[in-house]
Amino acid sequence: MDHPDAPTIEPKPRSAAVDPNALDLLGNLPVDLAPTDQSANSQDREILKTIFGFESYRGEQAEIIRHVVEGGDALVLMPTGGGKSLCYQIPAIVRPGVAIVVSPLIALMQDQVESLKQLGVKAAALNSSLSFRDSVAIERQLRTGELDLVYVAPERLLTDSFLELLDDCDIALFAIDEAHCVSQWGHDFRPEYLQLTVLHNRYPWVPRIALTATADGPTRRDILERLELGQGRAFVAGFDRPNIRYSVQPKTAPRNQLLRFLADRKGQAGIVYCLSRNKVNETAAKLSDEGFRALPYHAGLDSSVRAANQDRFIKEEDIIMVATIAFGMGIDKPDVRFVVHLDLPKSLEAYYQETGRAGRDGLPSEAWMVYGLQDVAKLRQMAETSEASEAQKRIESRKLDALLGFCETTRCRRQVLLEYFGESDIPACGNCDTCLEPVSSFDGTEITQKALSCVYRTGQMFGAAHIIDVLLGGDTERIRKFRHDDLSTYGIGKDVSRDEWRSVIRQLVSLGLLVVDMEGYGGLRLGSDCRDVLRGDRRIELRRDPTGKRGAGGGRRGGKSKGPIDFGDPEQDALFQALRAKRMELAKAQGVPPYVIFQDKQLVAMVLQQPANLSDFAGLSGVGQAKLERYGDAFLEVITSRT
Repeated sequence: MDHPDAPTIEPKPRSAAVDPNALDLLGNLPVDLAPTDQSANSQDREILKTIFGFESYRGEQAEIIRHVVEGGDALVLMPTGGGKSLCYQIPAIVRPGVAIVVSPLIALMQDQVESLKQLGVKAAALNSSLSFRDSVAIERQLRTGELDLVYVAPERLLTDSFLELLDDCDIALFAIDEAHCVSQWGHDFRPEYLQLTVLHNRYPWVPRIALTATADGPTRRDILERLELGQGRAFVAGFDRPNIRYSVQPKTAPRNQLLRFLADRKGQAGIVYCLSRNKVNETAAKLSDEGFRALPYHAGLDSSVRAANQDRFIKEEDIIMVATIAFGMGIDKPDVRFVVHLDLPKSLEAYYQETGRAGRDGLPSEAWMVYGLQDVAKLRQMAETSEASEAQKRIESRKLDALLGFCETTRCRRQVLLEYFGESDIPACGNCDTCLEPVSSFDGTEITQKALSCVYRTGQMFGAAHIIDVLLGGDTERIRKFRHDDLSTYGIGKDVSRDEWRSVIRQLVSLGLLVVDMEGYGGLRLGSDCRDVLRGDRRIELRRDPTGKRGAGGGRRGGKSKGPIDFGDPEQDALFQALRAKRMELAKAQGVPPYVIFQDKQLVAMVLQQPANLSDFAGLSGVGQAKLERYGDAFLEVITSRT
């Protein structure tokens, strides 16, 4: 509810927004947007149409915008690429005053500001990358009401000097982006976010909207409590990213698996996540040797090298960034076609957040991950040796169980992922590896008993390789040295292949029935819950890992294309590349990322609809007045010269 002393809301005609999506994600055909929502006022719709070129809102966007325009607080959970930014940018234009957007990273601020400027929106960012003169100029514009939106980091916002500056301003709203950073239960906790309650206490009449794409139940409750949003409304738009294909494979030879995965993806932008800095450097070098344009990114690099590599990733169209998790949160690049994990992330929230950096434009993209016994063991060890409170440890343990369950599932991966975030009754997606190549399960009780017995009888001190050798009845020097060929478990697993035994042991470690001694030499010991299994009182269900091309790290929808989709027509493919080249030419001339001119999906629409004049061009989804005037003729020339 508005403060009684708050100014009367008088709409101001200007601009803003993020694309509500104009393409059929999997069919690659243009489709109409959702029916017009009449609950949005005419000014909202005029802004949406003339500035952004869209006919209607999607999902709950109209209701969220109406609520915030009227002065209400809100928590918005919406998947990446779903149009979260629109939910505060439209109200920022409609309400009097300037919107203050709290954003955690400079790169994210710069990206948003540049995109808004391309649309004629008066936006700016205040951060440490600016000169003193530029900072003073923006602060003056803020005081005089010349800006619609100002992006600022929480650290700067919380300073006395900045709060005193805000005291002199007419504030339209506060938008708190990446709101999951406020939660200690979340995957990306930032202590500064805890102090943002000052906004409610100091400016109680100003509406606040907190936005995130990633928050499970405990994290949502934490956001509402810590930001004092309890009187506001929560809008949960769902977490599904139907354009992303999820694939998880057992790790065998990860670099070779990666090369097979990338074989027909040259010319596409992607991110490859590794756990260690050394692995980042080695993987980037290997990909470069294989002809890919790969760059490393991690905290151990000189800051100037990191900044240069990130700038290239943003402004060029075919860079693969090999990185630790330090990279990505501030990147709003919409045409990342794949995200690869060569090591397990720490939780399903982290996985969802990181894979969400693929396909922000809504076009077909992929999230591909490999994992193995050592990954599982490392995460188990981290959970056990954590110095966190017992309550935190229990939560982290549940998060780890959920992640490993996602990896080992025989069900549709999208169902498992969405159920974790509270969405039920989701049909199988038909667009993940377990849907495309169904995985069977089997009663693994007996084979589990054999593995556990072998670990016990060999003294609970040997690694997986030796245990498998014993089970297979191998003739190795080590077996002879320790006389393990005399054990009752010697050779009892000859009917199972070595790869199958690797899969079984990995799954038993995931289930906690076996524990890897990471501080020693990787020896296996029995877990605390194994007794019931050995007695036959507990049944164990195991998955049977695929053995085909997909299981080895390959497999794709087929065809080789540098674009986001295969048009199936050489002339259309050529037109798309010509439009892409024109976009890059214009972007280089301005020193901006290509996607702030037009995203890939707008180029796809140009190929499919082939407008013949400016009137037709204006009818393309995502083409507003400013971009029509600035770029219409240039792109029409490319289209008409080839049709």
